[in-house]
Amino acid sequence: MKSVSHATSLRRAPVQRRSAERLTRILDACADLLDEVGYDALSTRAVALRAGVPIGSVYRFFGNKRAMADALAQRNLERFTERVRERLQSIAGGGDWRAAVDAVLDEYLAMKRTAPGFSLVDFGNQIPVGSRDAEPNHRVAERLTELLAVFLSREPDEDMRRSFLIAVETADTLVHLAFRVDPEGDERIIAEMRQLLRGYLARLLD
Repeated sequence: MKSVSHATSLRRAPVQRRSAERLTRILDACADLLDEVGYDALSTRAVALRAGVPIGSVYRFFGNKRAMADALAQRNLERFTERVRERLQSIAGGGDWRAAVDAVLDEYLAMKRTAPGFSLVDFGNQIPVGSRDAEPNHRVAERLTELLAVFLSREPDEDMRRSFLIAVETADTLVHLAFRVDPEGDERIIAEMRQLLRGYLARLLD
C-alpha cells in the first residue's frame, strides 16, 4: 500500500519508514476498535492506547476521528483494488467478463467478512466520511472501470462508466441487505445479486 493514498485525509504524510509504520498501527487500531465499540464510541485517545503510541502521534496525522475513518476507508479501497487486480490477472485466458464480475464480488465479500472495521467503514459508505464531490461508490466504480477495461481490452466510454456505477450502487445495496439478514451474508440474496448483475451487464458486455 502506498502512503500517498491517504493524502486527502492526513494532516501530514509520513516520510520515514518509522512514521509510516506508526500510521499503519494507528489505522489498524482504529479498525479493531470500530468492530468492538462502533463509530460513535470511537475516540482518538482509545486508538492511541490500542496502537501503543502517544496521543500526539494520532493528532500529527488526523484532526479527528472522522479523518481517521476516512483514511481507513481509503486504505480499504487501495487493498480492494489490489486484490481485484491480482484476481483478474489469475483468470485463465482473460476476457471472460462474468468470471471478472464474480472475482470482484468475491473479493468484496471476503473483505466484508474478514477485514477489521470494514463492516462499519467499507469504502466510506457507512459513515459520513469523504467529500461530497468524491462519493465512495463513484470512487469504487472508477477503479473497477479502469481494471475491467484493461481486462476486457476495451476503451472505457460513458456507457461503461455509467453501467459500472449502477452495478456498484446495486451491489452495495444488496450486499448490505444480505448482511443485515445474516451476519455472514445471506447466500440466497448474494446468489440473486450475482444473477441480477450478470443480466444487467450482459447488454453492455456480451
